[in-house]
Formats: sequence, C-alpha cells, structure tokens
Amino acid sequence: MANQMGSMGPSTHARHIFGALSRGGAGAYPPAIVASWGRCVRDHGLDPVSTPRVEVLERRALDERREQMRGLLEIAQSECRSLYEQTADYGCAVLFTDAEAVILDYVCDPNLETLLNRKGLMRGALWSEYSQGTNGMGTCIASGKLVTVYRDDHFHDAHVGLTCLSVPVRDPFGELLGVLDMTSCNTRDSRQAYVHAMALMKMTAGFIEHRNFQRHFRDATLLRFHSRPELLGIVNEGMLALGEDGRIVAVNENALTQLCYADREQLVGRNLEEVFAITPEVLAERAASQPYNIWPVFDAQYGRRYLALMRRPESHVRARPGMARSRGSVVVRPATKGLCLDLNSLEGGDAQMSYNARCARRLVNKDVYMLLSGETGAGKEVFARAVHCASERADRPFVALNCAAIPESLIESELFGYRSGAFTGARREGMRGSIQQSSGGTLFLNEIGDMPLTLQSRLLRVLESKEVLPLGSQEPVAVDLHVISATNRDLHELVARGEFREDLYYRLNGITLELPPLRARADLEALLRCALASENDTDVPISVDGEAFRQLLRYPWPGNIRELRNVIRSALALCDDHTIRLADLPKAIASYPPDGAAPCPAVAPSAADSGCEEVVGQAVVPVPCSPLERAEREALIKELEANRWNVTITAERLGMSRSTLYRRLKKYGIPVTQLHDT
Repeated sequence: MANQMGSMGPSTHARHIFGALSRGGAGAYPPAIVASWGRCVRDHGLDPVSTPRVEVLERRALDERREQMRGLLEIAQSECRSLYEQTADYGCAVLFTDAEAVILDYVCDPNLETLLNRKGLMRGALWSEYSQGTNGMGTCIASGKLVTVYRDDHFHDAHVGLTCLSVPVRDPFGELLGVLDMTSCNTRDSRQAYVHAMALMKMTAGFIEHRNFQRHFRDATLLRFHSRPELLGIVNEGMLALGEDGRIVAVNENALTQLCYADREQLVGRNLEEVFAITPEVLAERAASQPYNIWPVFDAQYGRRYLALMRRPESHVRARPGMARSRGSVVVRPATKGLCLDLNSLEGGDAQMSYNARCARRLVNKDVYMLLSGETGAGKEVFARAVHCASERADRPFVALNCAAIPESLIESELFGYRSGAFTGARREGMRGSIQQSSGGTLFLNEIGDMPLTLQSRLLRVLESKEVLPLGSQEPVAVDLHVISATNRDLHELVARGEFREDLYYRLNGITLELPPLRARADLEALLRCALASENDTDVPISVDGEAFRQLLRYPWPGNIRELRNVIRSALALCDDHTIRLADLPKAIASYPPDGAAPCPAVAPSAADSGCEEVVGQAVVPVPCSPLERAEREALIKELEANRWNVTITAERLGMSRSTLYRRLKKYGIPVTQLHDT
C-alpha cells in the first residue's frame, strides 16, 4: 500500500484514501465509500491521481441501447424532467443510465452542459466503477444500493468537484435496470444539504419503477391495493400481476411491504386465492362491470383488510368498458358512465397526464390551489371535476364559472351574489354567488385570465379572508373555499402587461399543471375508444371501419377533446348499421393526408395572405395554412432557437419523442440541417 502511494506522488486526496483503507475503514468517510475505494485499488487497479479517460460509445451503439430500453427510457425521461424542476437550485444535471453505467439521457441547465461534457458526463459515456473509480452511477451499480458520493468521496482527483446522488432502478422482478443520478457541480453545499434531494431521488426512482411495472404488464391482469385508500392509485400502492390461470407472476416492492413478505419468491407462482380471500373470476367480473370502483379485499392468512383496484389487460380496457377488433375494424361496446371522469382513467398512457394525475392525488386534500393551463377544449374542466371527485369534498358542490362566457356587467353578481334590491332587476330573494354556492366544495374558475381587473382585487380579498361580501350587503359571509382555476392564456404575459394582478396570480398558482393538447397525447387511441363508448347512447356495440379509425388517429384535433366528442357524436348519428365509415366523418378529417401535411386552400392566397410556401435557403418548402398551424410552427422554431437547435433537449422540453418532433418539423417545412444532438 505504501509503495503504491509513493508511486502516485504526494496527493492529499490519495493520502486520505489510503489512510482510510489502512485503518480498516474507520474515519470520517462513509463505510460504503471506503468499501468502494477498496474495490478500486484491490480489484480494478486504479490510481487516484491519474486522470481517467472517459469511454464514450459510438452513436450507433448508443442508439441500439436506447432502442432496447425505449419503453423504460420514455418513462425515465418524463420523471427526470420533473425531478430536475424540483432540484434545479442545486445547479445539477439529472441523468439516467443502463445497468452497465452507460449514460442514456440527461436533463440540465444549458449553461451547465458544456462544463458537464468536459467532465465526461454526456450521452453514451461509461461511468462504471472499474473505469471511473468511486462515483455515484458506478458505485450504485457495484453495491446495488443508493449512494451519495460527496466531492472528495470520489476516488479520482479529477472528480472531487462533483457531488453525485444515485439510486438503483429495478425491474418488476427485482433485477437492476439502471441508475437515476443527480450530479451537482456546486462546491458550496454541505453534505447535509443533499438529504432532501436524495429523498426526491428515491421518490422519483419509485415513480419510474411503478410506471414501468404497469407498462411491462400492460397485457396482464393487475391487482393494485393498499390498506389506506388515499395511497391507492399512486406510487405507494402494492401491485400483483396475474397470469391467465390466476397465478401471481410478479409483485412490486410495496406489495411485499404491505403483505409482510421478505422476498418475491414467497409470492410469485402462488394462486391469488392463497394471498387474498377472493378468486380471480370474482375480481374480473367486478372489473368488467365497474372497472374504476375500489373494492375491499382481505388477506387470506390473517384477514387484514385492503382496498383494491383491478386493471384488466390493456387490450380489454382501452375503450372502457371493452372492445374487440375484427377484420381491420374497431368494435367498442357502450359505456355505463361518462367520459373518463376519474384521475385513474384521465391518467391514461400519456406521460404528462400521468404526472398531472400524480400531483393532483398528492394535493387533492391540501390547502393548495391548482392552476390548469392548456388549449381550449383540452379537458380542463373534466380534470378539475376529477380532482374534486377524488377529494374529501366530493360530496359537496362543484361549481364552475366561465369568466370569459359571462358579460362583464354580470360576472360580479355571478361570482359574489347579491342581496334583495341590490340593483334594478335583481331577484326579490337575492342570489347566492358562485363563491358561496361552492362553500365546502370546489370552485372552478375557467378562463381566469379573462376576469376584469376590478374583480380580481375583490377575488383576492375573498381568498385571503375566506369571506364574501354580496352586492348590497353590509355583512360578510364566511366561506370554506377551495379554488381550481384554468386558462388558455399566458398569465405571465398578462401580468407583465398589467392585465392580471401579480398577487392574485401567485395566490391561485399553488401549482400549475399543463394539460397537453390532443395532438400531443400519447394515449389518443384510448381517448378515441373512450369517446366512442361514452357517446354511444344505445345498448348496441359500435363498429368503426379501419380506414375511418386511422383517419381519426391521424387528424391533429385543433379543437382538442371538445372537437373529438362533437365529431364522434355526429358520426354516431349519421352512420348506418352501427358502423362508422369514412363517409360519416367531416371532410376535413376524412381527407386529412397520411403524412400529416394539411392541404392548402383551393383559392391561392396572395403574398400578403401568408401563403402556403416559404423560401428557406434556395428551397421552397410548404408551410401550414391555418392560423393554428402557423402558431404551432412559430412556437416550434422559437423553442428550437431557445435550445440552440438541440433536437433532444427540444423534444424533452416539448414533452414529445424525437421522432414526433422530426415529424412536426417535416410537416411544417422547418429545415433540419441546423439540428444537432450534442
């Protein structure tokens, strides 16, 4: 040991390492770090004072790895973005690796990216312990446990400026899939400053495992359960995947904890009746008749009570409550309840909506106001109703007020109410306003950005005092108020222009949830099936011709869910023999081209009319013709420019895959020659 140290030179860091090893690990460094140092010296023959060379995979090899893990990676990307937003103050990057410590993707501040790349933190880089010494990603894999590698915990001198927090991510069978890592270059933070960040890391890794379990077993029956109802349907729940014979094929860690089992082998392979006092047939029958109801189940051994949800195979539930395919057609049975009105069904298979639903479940009974942002028709009121129904206020009123649909002269009385004789034309008995009507329940203020400034100040006083003063009254009325607001406008911009009160904005914006437009939803097919089922007012299944269904999937739905429901309702009224065909769809949908490039109007526009072609360099490229498409094109270019034309970062920040982004660029004639991925 001394000879090795002498050959390395008088590195203070090296002396600390070998001093700790010579003392058998005793000292100021965590045991897991000292154990890693021992492996680096004993097993890997590494030199602390040398500068390790970072091996980076060739692009093709990296793409192959990413493609093999595509489903998991899509989940990890959305969760990494969410984690980054919560930990941005640490000056960090959030990374995801495979089980061999190859960095598959990351998200960070663009200003930090160059520094991280210089240190070898880039896509395709190998950060195993045997190549880079003690580091978060490699040591997490080597030990199989979460690890914090704080600055000089690193083995190599070259890495002591970094702090790495790493958590293993495992598959449904307990095998290591990869590592979630947060790496910070902030040299001012103490070790204790990262305790909160590690808690967020563990939670995020749990989210990834939870969603991946559901994805992996999407074609299996899934029993989701917990002893506490408020923890059912979120990451804390236990999950059992069942085979067709009713045997348990996989369980998650929370299932083991809930049922008090030490390992998976004690559950996997057993019949469901051996674990819960219920047969798979009974649960399947309940799931088919009332798929989103919660049922009590009892531990077969000790009689402990749990609450459970039964999720049937995805091929059975895409169109709640069921569907079947036949010769290219889609057959959808009628639904027994309205369009996807609970958080479980609204979550669907879309990453952004899953994030929204998860946040809503956590905040549903907290004194935190939600602001829903999204295009007109994106389902903001439907989401707000789902939040209300999931809350402790579900048995109290849900009162919706559209601030843009009520004349300015009437909105004050609609919101605050009035006493008898308050103004000419007032009702003799007076009127309780929306605020008072919603007391104890939920007040949904849609299009809040259109509320007049004079009323904004009054609303703010009500929110602060929890009292409302009706028009013509001298006595305020106490209210138990919970508000969800929504807008399709940029409130930041309205605040900057003085059109929306800044103090009201921050009062309403406890959290902002962005509802994606229908064209960006990954679960569009499921939404189509759901709409077909719920809009069918007969007891006869509806069939959709294969080509008609493909056109419904191709169309970009500028009017979002509202347009979707109207189109389905009309098609159901027009179709013969309960089959929707291409001729039953509006012309704009039936003729929408397969490549998604919307045809230009028959009348050629003049140069002043923003025509259908644009010169880019020496090439003439098509550009969108409708105002909505032009707006989307401009937004894409603006985002690309903000991200310096980095295709991966742009796709991440827009919440879409790279392939989807490329299709949008092609559709709108945006040149791709400037794009890069470094």
